[in-house]
Amino acid sequence: MSDGRLIAVVGPSGVGKDSVMDGLAAADPSLHLVRRTITRAPDLGGEDYDAVSVAEFEDMAARGHFAVHWGAHSLHYGIPASIQTVLAEGQDCLANFSRSALIAGQAAFARFCVLNITAGPDTLASRLKARGRESDAQIAQRLAQATKPLPAGLNVMTIRNDGPLTDTVACALSLLHPVRV
Repeated sequence: MSDGRLIAVVGPSGVGKDSVMDGLAAADPSLHLVRRTITRAPDLGGEDYDAVSVAEFEDMAARGHFAVHWGAHSLHYGIPASIQTVLAEGQDCLANFSRSALIAGQAAFARFCVLNITAGPDTLASRLKARGRESDAQIAQRLAQATKPLPAGLNVMTIRNDGPLTDTVACALSLLHPVRV
């Protein structure tokens, strides 16, 4: 049996990464959702995550707790090193990733691919406003980052999430599992 794939799910803030990941896991229970560690207050909605202080995060990083970690939007994010065990058992894992951490992810995981989710600027702006986690200035900053290109040399599959979530999930599944026998 070969190792599972670490599928890094990326896209601009508000694109619906968490919704797509939840939809994928519901449609294909063999997919494992990676629970990230974040220096964000607990219970702010969206994904399930382990909330820690900056000092706790830095200590965890120093002790090798993360396979990959990065900072973005004044927060720190970590993918637990323990996910290597799940991958070694042959299970594919979905992880919400940052575009800035993709090269480190490719180096950290034997089978690494990227699911890049896109959406139009109006869709992104309305979703960011609706989730209520950012100020208008923070929303503007996130929208300015929305078109950053991905690093070259990665195995990337791109989908749009402007329409019904079921359509987006179906498209993603067809890319992740192109042939089912």
